[in-house]
Parts: sequence; C-alpha cells; structure tokens
Amino acid sequence: MGDNKGRSSPRVVCCAIPISRAAGKVLIVSSRKRSDHWVLPKGGWEPTDGVLEAAASREALEEAGVRGKITRFVTTINSASSTYHFYELEVYALDQEWLECKERQREWVDYGEALRRISWKKELAQGLMLSSMAPR
Repeated sequence: MGDNKGRSSPRVVCCAIPISRAAGKVLIVSSRKRSDHWVLPKGGWEPTDGVLEAAASREALEEAGVRGKITRFVTTINSASSTYHFYELEVYALDQEWLECKERQREWVDYGEALRRISWKKELAQGLMLSSMAPR
C-alpha cells in the first residue's frame, strides 16, 4: 500500500513550481517531515479546490506564502501511490507571514540548485526538469 492511507485509487497531488521569470529563480520550501530536505509546494487536491490549478495555488500560499498566477500546466507524473500534476506559478509577491511559516523555510534558488535540492524525490525532479525553467 505504501503511503496511500488505505485508498484504492492513487492520491491526486497538485504541485506548484513557483518561479520568478525575471530573476531566473525557483522558490523551494523545506519539508515538514524532514526539515533538512527541500521540496516544491504540493499537496492533495480537495474537492473544495475545484480545478487542479487551484490546489497548486492554495498549497503554494499555505506552504510558502506565495501570491501569484498559474501560467502553465507542466506535466502529470504517476508514481506508485500518487498522481502528480505540476503547474508553473509566476510569483507576484511573498507574504511575510503565512500558514506554515513556523514549520518551513523558503528560499529562492537558481534552476540547478533547485534541481539538486529536490532530486531526493524523483517525481519533483522530473516535474522541474520538464518546466520552462529547465535549460533548453
């Protein structure tokens, strides 16, 4: 079963890739479970979210205090327990305080550094590599 929490169907996970196109940076956050690990803002889709993009925006706000706009769908990646949907999110502003600010760090890094830090989680690295931030 893995981390499927007793579900028969895979968990739907929506993932934001928060970017500052002008600065050429990606915003990553520390993992709550493993504070020495970094991730992209992500979380389970809730029926109240409606569209999948809304869940990605909500998670970015809750986990990283990100205000912005989803600019494009990147990819869908299936793992054993989850289906990940990735969206690029152009960041307009960062809240000084946010829901999980006591539990997470956030940091702007360039693409290479972002990839290095999140590559412990294969799906996240794959999603980032398919984003428009990846060197062509």
